Amino acid sequence: MSVRPLDLVRSVKVKLGLLVAASVIVAITVASIGSAGGVPVLLSVPITIVLALAVTQLLAVGMTSPLREMTHAASRMSTGDHSVRVTASSRDEVGELARAFNRMAEDLAEVDRHRRELVANVSHELRTPLAALSAVLENLADGVTEPDPETLRAALAQGERMTALVTDLLDLSRVDAGKTPLAYEDVDVTALLEAAAAESRVGGRDVAYEVEVTPAGLVVRGDAARLRQLVANLLDNASRHSPPAGTVTISAGVTDDLWHLDVTDEGPGVAPADRERAFERFGTLSDIDGGGGTGLGLAIARWVTDLHGGTIRFTEPDKRGAHVRADLPLAPTPVAPKEIPMTQTTTPTVTAPPPPPPTLTDGTFGDLWPDRAVPANVPVLLGALGVGVLAGTVLPFHDLGLAMFLVLMAAGGVLFTASRKRRDRFTMACAALCVALSSITVIRDAEWIAVLCMLAGAGLCAIGLVGGSSFRAFVISVIAWPLSGLRGMPWLGRTVRAISGRGNKLALVRTIVLSVIAITVFALLFSSADALFAEWVGALVPDVGSDDFALRVFVAIAIGGVVLAGAYLALNPPEADHANSVAQPVANRFEWLAPVLVVDAVFAVFLVAQAAVIFGGDDYLQRTTGLTHAEYVHQGFGQLTVATALTLLVVWAASRKAPRETAEDRMWIRISLGVLCALTLVVVASALYRMDVYQDAYGFTALRVLVDVFEGWLGVLVIATMVGGVALKASWLPRFGLFSGVGLLLALALVNPEAWVAKQNIERFEATGKIDWVYLQTLSDDALPTLAGLPDDQVLCALLSGHGKSDNDWLEWNIGRARANSVFDKESAGWSFVNDCPGQTVD
Repeated sequence: MSVRPLDLVRSVKVKLGLLVAASVIVAITVASIGSAGGVPVLLSVPITIVLALAVTQLLAVGMTSPLREMTHAASRMSTGDHSVRVTASSRDEVGELARAFNRMAEDLAEVDRHRRELVANVSHELRTPLAALSAVLENLADGVTEPDPETLRAALAQGERMTALVTDLLDLSRVDAGKTPLAYEDVDVTALLEAAAAESRVGGRDVAYEVEVTPAGLVVRGDAARLRQLVANLLDNASRHSPPAGTVTISAGVTDDLWHLDVTDEGPGVAPADRERAFERFGTLSDIDGGGGTGLGLAIARWVTDLHGGTIRFTEPDKRGAHVRADLPLAPTPVAPKEIPMTQTTTPTVTAPPPPPPTLTDGTFGDLWPDRAVPANVPVLLGALGVGVLAGTVLPFHDLGLAMFLVLMAAGGVLFTASRKRRDRFTMACAALCVALSSITVIRDAEWIAVLCMLAGAGLCAIGLVGGSSFRAFVISVIAWPLSGLRGMPWLGRTVRAISGRGNKLALVRTIVLSVIAITVFALLFSSADALFAEWVGALVPDVGSDDFALRVFVAIAIGGVVLAGAYLALNPPEADHANSVAQPVANRFEWLAPVLVVDAVFAVFLVAQAAVIFGGDDYLQRTTGLTHAEYVHQGFGQLTVATALTLLVVWAASRKAPRETAEDRMWIRISLGVLCALTLVVVASALYRMDVYQDAYGFTALRVLVDVFEGWLGVLVIATMVGGVALKASWLPRFGLFSGVGLLLALALVNPEAWVAKQNIERFEATGKIDWVYLQTLSDDALPTLAGLPDDQVLCALLSGHGKSDNDWLEWNIGRARANSVFDKESAGWSFVNDCPGQTVD
């Protein structure tokens, strides 16, 4: 059972106040530590929020779980399972409600048990006389026996037995309904017992009855009818169990303010262990000779004594047989009629253990992302923590390089090992591409391309772990990673419990605290006593008050948390493809075709305008718009890129809504969407041409190259869409788009974009005498080998003032910096500084 720190608090309001106070204190403390340690806000704020929520979750354990347990238990009880119970350990209002729920469940379980026993026992008791009566009537109908008095008496006996059972059941129904008022009057006990004995003698049993009343003429207060029922049932029970020619003794006497009724017989008696059970409904003792009753007589006798405020029990007989004594008040106090509970069975009710309660996250995510009871996985948790510690150790105060690559590989190893889909070919392909994307951190010095590759790798990793095959599944996969931090909380709790051991959490915490105290005390003592020991301690123990320690802790928590969330995504990926809704085609063709044809027409008009520019020349363009050709092409590049992306969205929507039942439907899909894709390819070519003209006029930058690659990727998707449209089947298209985009990004990184940009700008400078030295100074070490090709008196124009050889340690090593250092060592001696760098352009 989990530890619930706030169970001792008796008010929900106080608990909520403590939660708010604790979360605020933690948030302020963590934020203060981060601010004092110089931790960036973008890192400290998420960590502060996560830790505050974690403390809230820890303290809130058990506050609402009884409510969720009750909801779950109520649904099980509605199906007939009354053995379920809920945890009720808290002392607040919710705990009281849980205890009341458990009491209600116990009562319902008891009622249900009695109902089942009643049905079973009544069926059993009715079956015997019905079978005997049916046999007698069948023999009479078939002429096997004659309808003589003996046969008719046998049939009558079975009918009377069923009548007695039904009468007893009606009496018990009055008990259960609480509709049995007592009519008090003076009752002559001698007359009551003599009349009951006379009725029993008519029953035909070979039993003698003796009546003894002391004092003679005893008169008591009571309901005569109910007392007669009490005596009749006791005599019927005694005579049934008495041997032939036996004697049943009925005696009555007075003791203080009670009068007692004793009935004894000479039968086998009742064992002490069975005496209480004999008064239960259908408490017939099958091991006693002379049975055959309904099993309700003694239960009714107890009910009558309870109504009069008395008691009834078996006592030790003076000799062989059974002795029943009923003690009743001489003058009972009239009470309002109510249900008198019968003696409950001694058979213990089997109580099921508390059901696993639906957690808060189960209620949040529901069937969209079921927990599936993912088992605890200690190695995965330790792996994520190890990656966090590694990141906190090697990443702070280092540029991107080997350290980042090692952290990415360690994180990827944990996620791939934990993945349920690691044997799937798609997941393995994604893993291979993630490794390639991660390697850019040790190949390129340009941070923008390395960061883009890491972001693409993170998205690709999420998609590979989930294994989706549609664009919607890709989006769900990426969103699921941060949500895994919330969805995986139950799994994290199970894993932590697996580490601490069931029932040993407090012992583990106590052991850790005592160990830390012992190490601290003795380390301080020995450090103050020995200088060498103090040096060793100083080298091993970090300075927790230093700025770098705070930053390392924040980085470790952030990276470890991200990896842990990804690990849960790997262990329990959502069924992203199942979330895809089935598109319902429109009823009429014009509903989808008309919008597509309108878009086709707009694209056609745009292409006519492009043709007018081409054939009209720059003079026509400037005369019409007042723009130069360079200004004209720059003005519309972004809009054309957006138009290309929107076209793919239009094609996707139209293909989902267009019906495909007839050949004519399919023909219109191919023609209308095919024309749109073809026109879009022309727009893509126009956009790439515009960017090329603009770069020739204003120079090349890494951002413009990246946009070129993105526009080219959109063109590839358009072509792939046209290919899929031939067969009207393109389930492969989303994954093709994913891999092609990642492939183009990798190709861009391997081409060394900043070196290529530097080369193009140098060639433009040689051709036009124009160059943007300020921009070239912002390029990374990747471009230095290319910039070194400039004349010696111009190289420093392309380098920032003070630029020199990188002195990074091995954790920051990458190929780009290594090549730049090599070039700097070989050629920097010949570089000379000039005051006026030629050809500087002004945008």
